[in-house]
Amino acid sequence: MNQRDPSVTSPCWRSARETARLIAACELSPEEALAATLARLRTTEPRLKSFVTVLEDAAQRDAARLAQQQAAGAPLGALHGVTVSVKDLIAVGGAPFTFGSRAMAGNVATADAAAVERLRAAGAIIVGKTTTSEFGCKAVGDSPLTGSTRNPWDTSMTAGGSSAGAAASVAAGVTAIAVGTDGGGSIRIPAALCGLFGVKAQLGRVPVFPVAATPTLAHVCPIGRDVRDVALLLRVLSGFDARDPHSVRERAPDYLAACERDPRNLKIAWSPTFGYATPAPEVRAIVATAVQAFAAMGCAVEEVAAPFGDDPADIWSAEFYAGVGTRLATTLREARDLLDPEVAAIVERALALPAEQYHQAVARRYEFRERARRFFERFDLLLSPTLPVAGVAAGVSVPPGLAGRNLVSWVTYTYPFNLTGQPAASIPAGFTRAGLPVGLQIVARAYGEADLFAVAAAYEALCPWAQRRPAPMEQQPS
Repeated sequence: MNQRDPSVTSPCWRSARETARLIAACELSPEEALAATLARLRTTEPRLKSFVTVLEDAAQRDAARLAQQQAAGAPLGALHGVTVSVKDLIAVGGAPFTFGSRAMAGNVATADAAAVERLRAAGAIIVGKTTTSEFGCKAVGDSPLTGSTRNPWDTSMTAGGSSAGAAASVAAGVTAIAVGTDGGGSIRIPAALCGLFGVKAQLGRVPVFPVAATPTLAHVCPIGRDVRDVALLLRVLSGFDARDPHSVRERAPDYLAACERDPRNLKIAWSPTFGYATPAPEVRAIVATAVQAFAAMGCAVEEVAAPFGDDPADIWSAEFYAGVGTRLATTLREARDLLDPEVAAIVERALALPAEQYHQAVARRYEFRERARRFFERFDLLLSPTLPVAGVAAGVSVPPGLAGRNLVSWVTYTYPFNLTGQPAASIPAGFTRAGLPVGLQIVARAYGEADLFAVAAAYEALCPWAQRRPAPMEQQPS
């Protein structure tokens, strides 16, 4: 149940760029933009459960302040008056900071995270904190604190995780853009399931501070309905910050300018399975058709079977879940019943890993990174499905047919590039016969975001998707 090119002209479906332009031209006020966002949020939230906290009073104060600054002739930031949400793994000073967990339900952030500081400096209005699976530990949108965040394309399905609420709310037209995180695919997974464009830039391109539980895997990421909105948001978020030990000192690329580049000289690899994944036949066929568009652009496309050798799932799992488990050690001892039982079990297993075995996994990570580096000496970009499936029923942690995989390793395609740290994105590839979105993953060589945005913008021009929208909530079965 979805609509193509709907006649609805609601302001909720404006791009972030258009909203910023209208506000700068005094054709729309920050208060009006916020009112439209809050009205849409109230309509969709009972079905989607995409927000854990709505910051309505603070947002209204910010909108009034921004309007006053504009009236006084102050210079406008790139997102002046644009509404945005922030995932609840990222600190917003004075707001609840719950990590999707009942164990953290009373926690309040004392200060803004680095990314939130940059949003405020750019004039963005933060409307709320979006839902996440508990501590980002699942690839679906379930949390003991908020329940199941639903997919606007089919509310019987999960929005994906762990940036569940970010994706669901953007796909439903609450805001045009949102900020999430990605430690193993957490922006790309829900982007694929919700028909959005989400990007994990180079590790350290966007500072992560306060330091994450998994500092060598975690990224703060933008998600949106079109490529240039995401480029704009990533430009705001990017830049060196000494508080993040992995922060990149070199100047970030001009992502918006990269969207205008000709991608025809790029060498692209296409791998349907990475040598170990088992995508659903319909997913594989939809992504393979999308890949043909890259050849139509004039790119050189070569199919490759197994780009990096064996599946690195156990390497990623050892590092990610041990990092989260270390942060949760006290909770596991004193209040385990407050945790999602599946999350508690998997982090306990990671903490029980002998030190020798853990360090062997670390050594294998560096071997894997070197194989990836050598592969990208031959290619500028790698294409694959983002996920092996097109949809996952709400309440299901691991889809049927993927038994033996853990809470994240079932996704198969995304976590390798948290191990390498290189840029990776999910872009809409098409829709299944049932009307569910399917994602295409685009991976760039290290520090290659400009190539990623060049090819993503060209693909969007050939195969636009942003005008296709979910059916209204009230038209979907309850």
